[in-house]
Amino acid sequence: MHSSKSVLGLLHVYDTVLRELRATGVLRSNNNPVADFAEHLFCEAFDWSLTSKSTKGHDALAPDGTRYEIKARRLSDENGTRQLSAIRNLNAGHFDFLAGVLFNSDFSVFRAALIPWSTVVERSSHIKSTNSAKFILSDETWKIQGVQDVTDTLNQVLK
Repeated sequence: MHSSKSVLGLLHVYDTVLRELRATGVLRSNNNPVADFAEHLFCEAFDWSLTSKSTKGHDALAPDGTRYEIKARRLSDENGTRQLSAIRNLNAGHFDFLAGVLFNSDFSVFRAALIPWSTVVERSSHIKSTNSAKFILSDETWKIQGVQDVTDTLNQVLK
């Protein structure tokens, strides 16, 4: 068992890393860095522009105006769920594609896809308690017509 003092030291290192990532512009918030890193990675890979944090329903715009909602999940030995974070107002059509990525525990890209909004609507379930949609980025996702596998494209950015 580690002492609270040694754990606090590790958390201080974590805080320093997060501050540095924010200073470089990779992170945009004080939240879990998985989401912000995914946004940064997709934008770099596809030359998208991040929208302001207050933009409703999508995170990035392509040069042609296509709107992308970006979601990510970091897989680990302790938690292998592929459920993405809540999607609000899904039926309002605030995005054209969901850009989803599954990271390995070391933040390398395991799988990534661009999923049409209509597919997200079809494959999501409504969560009454949060009034949001739940989408699971299962292996079946990559077999759906219209879904584009972009795993290699994101991995190229990381090389």
